[in-house]
Amino acid sequence: MATIILPRSLIALFPAAPRRCDVDAATVAEAIDRLDELAPGMRNRIVDAGPVLREHIKVFVDQQPAVLGTSLRPDSTIHVIPAVSGGQATGRSA
Repeated sequence: MATIILPRSLIALFPAAPRRCDVDAATVAEAIDRLDELAPGMRNRIVDAGPVLREHIKVFVDQQPAVLGTSLRPDSTIHVIPAVSGGQATGRSA
């Protein structure tokens, strides 16, 4: 079974969701579907219409960037990572 590791930001929205869980899935999309069965609504936080991963969500399988169609091995580890952005450019040069 593949292991999904979720960020604390998603766990905060779904208190019943495990931070780490094992799922029986052949692709990232199937893994997210299994996760949604455990925490209904989780898929909508990760996947956008298309379907594609949301713009500010990155998924890595075995430390490699992944998309919904990425194949999984039974021992794969899937990390769901929210993008970090923000800040303000000062426009000043050093």
